[in-house]
Amino acid sequence: MKRRIVMSMFAGATLLASTLLGAGPAPAAEPVDVPADAPADVPAEFGTDWHDPITAAPPIAKPSGKSCQVTVAEAQFRDFTPYKGTYTPPRGCGDRWSKVVLRMDGKVKGRQFDRLGYLRVGGVEIFRTSTPEPSPDGIEWSVEKDVTRYSDTFRGSQNVEMLIGNVVDDTYTGIIDVKVTLTFYAGRPASTPSRTGTTPDHVLTLQDGTLTTPRNSERIVAEVYATGSGGGCEEFWYLSAPDPAPYSCKAGGGPYREVQIEVDGQLAGIAAPFPHVWTGGWSNPFLWYVTPGPRAFDVKPIEYDLTPFAGLLNDGRPHRVEVSVVGVPEGQSGWSAPVNVLVWQDAKSAHVTGRLTEHKVGDIANSSTYTPGSEHRVDTEGSHQLTVAGYVDTSHGRVTTTVGRSLTNTSAHRWTDGENLDALDATWTDDQSVTVDGRGPARTTRTQRTYTMDGTLTIGADDRLRTVLTLGDRVVVGTTQAGRRIAWSWLDDTVEGDASWTLNVPRDQRHAVGTTSERYRLYGSDGCYDRSLTSVQGVLTEDRWGC
Repeated sequence: MKRRIVMSMFAGATLLASTLLGAGPAPAAEPVDVPADAPADVPAEFGTDWHDPITAAPPIAKPSGKSCQVTVAEAQFRDFTPYKGTYTPPRGCGDRWSKVVLRMDGKVKGRQFDRLGYLRVGGVEIFRTSTPEPSPDGIEWSVEKDVTRYSDTFRGSQNVEMLIGNVVDDTYTGIIDVKVTLTFYAGRPASTPSRTGTTPDHVLTLQDGTLTTPRNSERIVAEVYATGSGGGCEEFWYLSAPDPAPYSCKAGGGPYREVQIEVDGQLAGIAAPFPHVWTGGWSNPFLWYVTPGPRAFDVKPIEYDLTPFAGLLNDGRPHRVEVSVVGVPEGQSGWSAPVNVLVWQDAKSAHVTGRLTEHKVGDIANSSTYTPGSEHRVDTEGSHQLTVAGYVDTSHGRVTTTVGRSLTNTSAHRWTDGENLDALDATWTDDQSVTVDGRGPARTTRTQRTYTMDGTLTIGADDRLRTVLTLGDRVVVGTTQAGRRIAWSWLDDTVEGDASWTLNVPRDQRHAVGTTSERYRLYGSDGCYDRSLTSVQGVLTEDRWGC
């Protein structure tokens, strides 16, 4: 059997439309009551029910004091019909908030694939997620996200659109039932080292592919919710093979992917896409029933600092902004990339002028070498660099912003004829530095992102499928000013799993077994968080907190 068919976890489904470290599931304030020194009793194999989905990510910290809650969406998704409603700002908590927290509560039972979904308020995409696959008896789960940065959108009445595209029929019976709320905490956001405050003054969307910014914009950041999806090979783009290779998913240049943003045809930003593994991924939903892969429930946007282009954008005219994905074969669909643009304004200037002073684009290095044999092999090495700089003349003086970004990707992909062995060992790095010079000593923030995937899938002569997989999501951030470090953080979210099941038999004959563990560590100048989870055959056997 071809693994492409097994791995197509959104079979027949298409995402119809195209966040930040402060997002995650909504765990309890205390660990689940599981003995730390002894495993819980576990069944010999998966049954008809298991522990509700949970991750080790930290809960959202919530301010004390007055809060107000608004229901944004409440719907059951049976097909590809979006929920449409109206958002009205809360009463009694003012129009400036110290924090705004989104919470989605979901439930589903029966049989269903994993599905992708989005939520838009006033056309602004504030949340993107995927869903867990249900047990026959039913599951419930929750996700929370800090959405304070969208406060400008929340200050007025807005149209709401939400979609979790789904298929319900005699086979796939799971109806996805969700409720989304926003909780507003009165007060002003806590101060940060940012020169322009914590929340943007405006959140804009593209109009027919163009952007018109206020003429006094002094900082501009684009965010792109980029996902490869839709039931085709771009769901697992990291396994794509170049054309000469006998593999079920091919791309002319191999698996190198890069998400680019352009302003009026000039390359303005580059980024490595996150290698999402959804909850049916690697042909083995038994890996993900309790603990999903990193970012599966919380699709974070890629951020691009476009401030060097502010002098160009501030002329009051529309400018074309385009997002593309390098490496996707021409004419092939499968990527969604909606764009929000966050703008901070100079309150004491009607027009902030400026100029782009440096625009240095390196050549893309993209080499995928196919080696035939009893085990076919594709070795990929890719890299790219971009540096842009520009200044704006503000009411508080000239401010120069320099943005440098460097990407690398290395991978070794091995498989046998028939793809009964399929293995990948891959690493992506995305390093960015942003230096702001003006309004005080120069300040540099460096963000180093590393994503890893090391997995092997085998199908034996007895149709026994086994997946062993480790996923890593690591981010190191450091800010220096006048040669002194003023803030830092180190995040490591690692998920490991080993699961087996028998193909081509009824569900009750699959004899599925699986162990999945996650450790989420976040250390830095703001403190420490460390949590580990382990589940065996759907039973949570460890929930350990460190620090």
